[in-house]
Amino acid sequence: MFDWLERQAPKLVLAPSFAAMLLFVYGFIGWTAWVSLTKSRLLPKYEIDGFGQYERLFNAPRWDVAIENLAIFGILFIGVSMALGLLLAILLDQRIRAEGALRTIYLYPMALSMIVTGTAWKWILNPGLGIEAMVKGWGFDTFTFGWLVDPDMAIYTVVIAGVWQASGFVMALFLAGLRSVDSEIIKAAQVDGIPTTRIYTAIIIPSMAPIFLSAFIVLAHLAIKSFDLVIALTGGGPGYATDLPATYMYAMAFSRGDLGQAASSAMIMMMIVFAVVVPYLYSELRTRK
Repeated sequence: MFDWLERQAPKLVLAPSFAAMLLFVYGFIGWTAWVSLTKSRLLPKYEIDGFGQYERLFNAPRWDVAIENLAIFGILFIGVSMALGLLLAILLDQRIRAEGALRTIYLYPMALSMIVTGTAWKWILNPGLGIEAMVKGWGFDTFTFGWLVDPDMAIYTVVIAGVWQASGFVMALFLAGLRSVDSEIIKAAQVDGIPTTRIYTAIIIPSMAPIFLSAFIVLAHLAIKSFDLVIALTGGGPGYATDLPATYMYAMAFSRGDLGQAASSAMIMMMIVFAVVVPYLYSELRTRK
């Protein structure tokens, strides 16, 4: 009896967590998928109505803005974070004296929550409090920097805040990758007289392809779920100029009382996440085999 309990102990310990995960993760995913196929509004209905909610979703101008903003934010956020992170990693890889302090400074934003980051940048970019007010205080009275209140530019303030927070994390990933490259290969290339720039572009960076893929997956995941950053920085405004799918879903569920639209947008977001993650998992599993 005791031997049986000892063998089953790991399963018994994990069983409550596994059951909770089944209910509160996969159970609610299934519930959301079901509601997205109904005529639910303020309260959920459970009679299947087909794909009417999805038709409403794709015909909604606000959803079009949210998808366009996700494309703009995702491309700039991922691209700039990876480029800046790689540049910082290359600079720190030169074994400079203050490497420890600089690495800590660059990594510090990642320790903050998105809410804190959004609130801080809301103050910095506020025309009456931040950069514009400071420069005008220096005597440049004609200087303006009102991106935060400009519907056409507000999404780029979200990019700035996101890049500030994530680039240090990407730097840490790339720095670890740079330090893992075989030094003998680099020394051989230097002996052959290959310029340093060429060594990085032709030898070191191509060998870091798996790290680039990992960084891309992490950043893409952050871009898709950047709800708290947008809420703290712009609140989705001006109007709904900085709406992302996550903020659209929240607005439909809690402000507009439209559960059907919230559920359908949530399912589209999940499909986007799967479109990013599944190819990555497939490539990882195939590589291991």
